[in-house]
Amino acid sequence: MKTEVAMHARLAKLFEKYPELVECQSSIKETFEAIKRAYQSGRKVLLAGNGGSAADCEHVVGELMKGFMSKRPLPHEMKERLKGFSDGDDYLGENLQGALPAISLVSHTALMTAFANDVAPDMVFAQQVYGYGKPGDVLIGFSTSGNSNNINHAVKVAKALGLVTIGFTGKSGGALKTLCDVTISVPFDSTPDIQERHLPIYHTLCLLLEEEFFE
Repeated sequence: MKTEVAMHARLAKLFEKYPELVECQSSIKETFEAIKRAYQSGRKVLLAGNGGSAADCEHVVGELMKGFMSKRPLPHEMKERLKGFSDGDDYLGENLQGALPAISLVSHTALMTAFANDVAPDMVFAQQVYGYGKPGDVLIGFSTSGNSNNINHAVKVAKALGLVTIGFTGKSGGALKTLCDVTISVPFDSTPDIQERHLPIYHTLCLLLEEEFFE
């Protein structure tokens, strides 16, 4: 996203469709700036959630790690380097896209089941944060109640490691609201209502990030 005008346009479109989210405007902006800084510094985003929120983690990764609304072509120099590994053919360079590094912590089945069985089920995400996290990375935790122990343990570990922590939650925010550096608390109490508003918010964030780094 090259100008402040572009951000206002994206947010205006979001709030036109979901006027109830206007009260989240400042936290959405803070979240965008935090993730932008991380990517500018060569860092990554980690995501954790349960149930439908686990699906949200996978969804976000799908938008960040490949083209979302743009094709994200590789730089010419990288395309030329790739040709050297495929006898001058440009298949690799033409079929790779620019990526914003993001890892969903919900999809590592062998690790998660082993750790849950051998150690502690509510520490599975915390263990992954400890293994993957580096200072300056971002951890996004989804919890509609804000009181999911496995998410909140992960946030505590992330803060101890020097990660930026962002929470997606509901109206009350629960414990997550006090733990995270930034919390997007949508003004609803029901889990389906909360998750339905999380989606347009993270879609908007992914669009803003794509425009910032690839257009």
